[in-house]
Amino acid sequence: MLKIFLVISIFFTSNILASEEYFLTLRNDEVNLRQGPSFDYPIKIFYKKKYLPVIVQDKSGNFRKIRDHENNTGWIHVSQLSKKKASITIIDDVLVFKNSTVFSKPIVVIEKGKLCLIIKCVNEWCKIKVNNYVGWIKSSSLWEKNLLLP
Repeated sequence: MLKIFLVISIFFTSNILASEEYFLTLRNDEVNLRQGPSFDYPIKIFYKKKYLPVIVQDKSGNFRKIRDHENNTGWIHVSQLSKKKASITIIDDVLVFKNSTVFSKPIVVIEKGKLCLIIKCVNEWCKIKVNNYVGWIKSSSLWEKNLLLP
């Protein structure tokens, strides 16, 4: 009976840990997305955007299976990934505010698909850096906002 309980516990624990997705960004301006978890697999996509956000879905050795904002999936070597936080705007003409309230002074309007570096997130707001601007944006305007919040 104890053996069955241990086997079931290990199975569920490993499945829960394996199913946890987390958020990373690309470390370099040029990163290869491969079809499988090895340098032997062919390249699917050449990414050319540093800090592009990705969601890690699985791992195999030193490779991580990722999904990007366009639902492309594949494998990237861990040396090409960073813990720096970034996101992409998913709404047209998003206002960036000086403070974390809609009653604050608007700083700039950014278009859909703009890459934003995340400084921090508090409640429903994220402090971002985009181009030469630093300000606050509603987290609901960002791709995979639920992964950004603490």
